[in-house]
Amino acid sequence: MYSANINFKDAFGDFSFKNTTFPYHDFVPRLYNFCRSLDFEPGKILPSRAFCSDENQGYPNLLIAKNFGSFPFNHGMVGGIVDTDRHGPHAEHGKDMVIIHASHVGYDPENGSFGNYHRRHTEHFETTASCGKIDAVLEWYLAQYAFAKENIFLHRHDNELLVSIDNQLLNENMIEGLFLHLDRILEVESQGGFRPWRAYSTSKCYAASSELRQLLGETAWPENGRQPIGEKLLPELFGFKRHISGDAEPHGLLEENLAPPMPWIVSSKFPLLTAAQANTQAEFDRTYRTLLNSRGYIGKRVVFISGLNIDISPHKSQSFPPTTFVPWAAFVQKINGHNTVLEQKDIVNRLLEQNEDNPDEFNLENTIQQRKDTQEISIKFPT
Repeated sequence: MYSANINFKDAFGDFSFKNTTFPYHDFVPRLYNFCRSLDFEPGKILPSRAFCSDENQGYPNLLIAKNFGSFPFNHGMVGGIVDTDRHGPHAEHGKDMVIIHASHVGYDPENGSFGNYHRRHTEHFETTASCGKIDAVLEWYLAQYAFAKENIFLHRHDNELLVSIDNQLLNENMIEGLFLHLDRILEVESQGGFRPWRAYSTSKCYAASSELRQLLGETAWPENGRQPIGEKLLPELFGFKRHISGDAEPHGLLEENLAPPMPWIVSSKFPLLTAAQANTQAEFDRTYRTLLNSRGYIGKRVVFISGLNIDISPHKSQSFPPTTFVPWAAFVQKINGHNTVLEQKDIVNRLLEQNEDNPDEFNLENTIQQRKDTQEISIKFPT
């Protein structure tokens, strides 16, 4: 597929991190009380989580079980993809239904960076990508972008602003790769097309377009010599061509979600954060449409909330590091079938209206002790 020439900056900008974050110990009881405000019945609410399979998603699961009184059903696949084929089984197992979806990204509070996570269970407390699946999808795109940044050069000749581009990046017949929007980068001849100012052994040099000069500013060109374009290779200037498997396998779905905004992902300060954000937005939209057509949820109360899990990297002594949730949107269906979508500002406000204490909260330690104290049931196996 070829990424569309669309500016995703505004879409990402609508995903706000200002005054929208909830520590999980605060988020889940507020969500429970929000459901209760919609007449969900205590003891009959079946939560489901659509998280990645990472171990650092365990703390949110414990808090969901503690507040809803049930270990959550599993709607999740690796990478933060929602398995929409599980709507039917989930609907069969409860009266009132809740689905919590989140892509996730690690955060290192020591340096304020997103993307990596300290794995306390590894032998030497190794640091790895917070979501290995998203990291694997990005690897090829990041390599293509890195090559382009180092093989496009800005330089001057007699006060003319020039751009030299490696021949590989000019090859429009490539099956896959990074493709430049040359009409934005190079000056177009009056008869159309681009005429090289000079041809080198492995690259060609052109006059820079007025759009590129305006976009980068003329100070981007060095006074002497030439320099790689580097971080000045902005997402508006390129796209990708990449074959993506069209099947329902999570890798394919994840890459389909990330491919359209990929220029904005690879050029962002923290690609894994931007990718998780983009996947959250895409998965809410996709799952919302499947909920509208799910026969299993007919006549049931449903809340589907989607957001971003920020996994705070642990110290060596922390067993369950904290996780923060950033809501993106929510879908609410009443028992009569009437439904509505709450955008980020709306769902954040609705959560803030709720009490942060849950009167129906379960004491997990007492529950486990009660099970231990209960007389064991003898299981009679068939002979």
